Amino acid sequence: MLAYDALKRAITEMDIYGSTAEFRLDERQLSEDLGVSRTPIREAMTVLEQEGFVRSVPRRGIFVVRKTKREIIEMITVWAALEGMAARLAADRASAAELKGLRELFNAFEREPVSAHMHDYSQANIAFHQAIIRMGGCNLIADMTENLFLHMRAIRAVSIRQENRSQTSMREHMAIIDALEAHDPDLAERLVREHTLGLADHVERHGVFPE
Repeated sequence: MLAYDALKRAITEMDIYGSTAEFRLDERQLSEDLGVSRTPIREAMTVLEQEGFVRSVPRRGIFVVRKTKREIIEMITVWAALEGMAARLAADRASAAELKGLRELFNAFEREPVSAHMHDYSQANIAFHQAIIRMGGCNLIADMTENLFLHMRAIRAVSIRQENRSQTSMREHMAIIDALEAHDPDLAERLVREHTLGLADHVERHGVFPE
């Protein structure tokens, strides 16, 4: 499982929607980087292909799967429903320490423009959505979002740099945190759902993905 976990983590961190280039996985290089033989690499690749994260192309190699625009919008829609429910649960269940940590993710960006620290804000943005899922305390929701996360992370990393979306994102995050701190499940769920569906609308209008 070491090779599987390492490969999945590496794929998750790739900017797979940041360019039109294909992402080919080099079995020999991965073996050297991880310090393991090529057998566990091949076994991990097989599992990742079964899970839909990579695809094998005869005589060309193994490539990271990138979703079409329509598939991405469908994933975002499902994520909106799941994270919205997680936010509803978090409004009742989240501890004061968890809510404080959520707000602290963005403290540094209230003093300077988000655009001045885009990479750091992108990371905080992703951590925010992971935290909402975790704070909901529902293991099934966490499991269901796990396989969506690879693509959602990559999509958010690209979209946050487009059309001043970071400013809108920051404002909406603060409103969500306010709703959670007020223990208002209806408002928290609605704001999270609308925030994520806003990403779907952005992808529909601006996303350039495989067709």
